[in-house]
Amino acid sequence: MTYSPRFDEALVYASGLHREQTRKGSGIPYVNHLLGVAAIVGEAGGSEDQVIAALLHDAVEDQGGLETLEEIRKRFGEAVADMVMSCTDTVETPKPAWRPRKEAYVAHVATADEDALLVSIADKLYNARTILFGLRSDGVSFWDRFSAKRDGSLWYYRALVSAFRARGCQPLLVDELDRTVTALEADGDAA
Repeated sequence: MTYSPRFDEALVYASGLHREQTRKGSGIPYVNHLLGVAAIVGEAGGSEDQVIAALLHDAVEDQGGLETLEEIRKRFGEAVADMVMSCTDTVETPKPAWRPRKEAYVAHVATADEDALLVSIADKLYNARTILFGLRSDGVSFWDRFSAKRDGSLWYYRALVSAFRARGCQPLLVDELDRTVTALEADGDAA
C-alpha cells in the first residue's frame, strides 16, 4: 500500500499543530512521538485513515480542543475524526484530575471502535517504550517527569494491558505492551 496526498497533508498539519511542543521533561520535538505512533500503526497493517489518526491522535487534547476536531473532520473525514476523538481523554482546559481521567479512558477501551484501538495501543506502546528507555538511561528520577509518578503510571499501563487484552484486538501489540510494562515494573523494583 502507498499513502495518498491526504497522508502528506496530515503530516504537515500535525507538525504545524505541535511545532512548539516537546516531550514531557525533555527537549525532544513532540512530532517524534506522532511519527513513532504512526509507524507502529502502519507496520501493524493499519489503513491510511488509521495512520493519519495516529499522526493527529493528540491534536484535540493538546492543540485546540473541539475546534481542532472539527478542522480534522473537515480535512480528513469522519472516520479519522472519530478515531482521534476516541484517543482523546479530555477536551477540557484545564485538564481534570489525572486519576479519574485515566480510569475513564481505561473503561472507554471496552467500547471503543476497533480501528481506534489500534491507534490507542500504538500510542501506549510508544509511550511505555519511551519511559523504559528514559528509566534505563536516567534512572528512577525519570519518574519525576510524570504527575502520576511511578506507581500511578504503572497502574495505568497495567490496566490498559488488561483492557486491551479483554477486547482481543491486536494481540501482538498488546503482548509487546505487556512485555514493556513488565520491564518497567522490574526496572522500577530493581531500583
